[in-house]
Amino acid sequence: MEYSNETLVSRFFLLSLADSPDLRALCAVTLLILYILILSVNSLLIVLVRLKLHLQTPMYFFLSNISAVDIGVPSSTLPKLMLITSSQDNSISAFGCAAQMFVLSALITTECTMLAIMAYDRYVAICKPLHYHTIMNMRVCVSIAIYCWAAGIINSSIHVPYTFQLPYCRSRHIDHFFCEIPPILELSCKNTWFPRVTVYITAFIVGLCSFILTIVSYVFIISSILKIRSTQGRHKAFSTCASHLIVVSLYYGTLIFMYLLPRSKYFSETDKIMSITYTAVSPLLNPIIYSIRNTDIKLAIRGNQSKKDGRVISQSASA
Repeated sequence: MEYSNETLVSRFFLLSLADSPDLRALCAVTLLILYILILSVNSLLIVLVRLKLHLQTPMYFFLSNISAVDIGVPSSTLPKLMLITSSQDNSISAFGCAAQMFVLSALITTECTMLAIMAYDRYVAICKPLHYHTIMNMRVCVSIAIYCWAAGIINSSIHVPYTFQLPYCRSRHIDHFFCEIPPILELSCKNTWFPRVTVYITAFIVGLCSFILTIVSYVFIISSILKIRSTQGRHKAFSTCASHLIVVSLYYGTLIFMYLLPRSKYFSETDKIMSITYTAVSPLLNPIIYSIRNTDIKLAIRGNQSKKDGRVISQSASA
């Protein structure tokens, strides 16, 4: 371990996923494939929502925003992690570390609030269908989306600058794969009680408010669905909410484990695995979960394929 009496740090050192050269290469290739898949499926979803008229509804508008977040989160962490894993250089500049922390913190907050808004959108659609287009008009949706993105930026603007104003006179080796606030605070030689408490309070407020809105929305949703007489109607209503419930459970469960449960002083191996889950695995699973049983998205994809097949047939006929 490298220790220093300096308070101004220009570089930090991150963990690599593997030590041996063979494992480094395998991990780097795996991360690259994972990153390409994340970019592909989320970009496809955004393009479909943008181009297909039947997908230009509030639900898919918010879903496209979540896909944008799911592109941003791994883009802030995986490229640097791939570089570290494929090379012998584990260093990251203090500015790069701060930028990574800022983007990651902002996007996590944005997605947390956006998922809660999607639950409210489903509540209005199922419980107040006659007023849905009045309540969730495009102007309201854009305003809500701006609020969610602004909440993330404000949250990062509060915590990240203060974190990097602390004196760092211990080891510059971060016990993590990327820059997050809790492992960075461990390196400070100053009492970090106040910044640590503010991080947990903010996470608790944002997470709790979002979680309560989600739970309350689904209590009303389930109550309304149970009143539907037809089995087909109940099944259709449940299917529109099932994918969102899976994503919410995966996302909130990970964040609660990371930020709200009591923990030891140092990041455990489980903490690191959970971090990889919400920065790399969830962004890949989210669009797949939303699309796998979604008739509208399947129709949009098949529509594109039909057009391509039509062009091939017409070109063959003309030839």
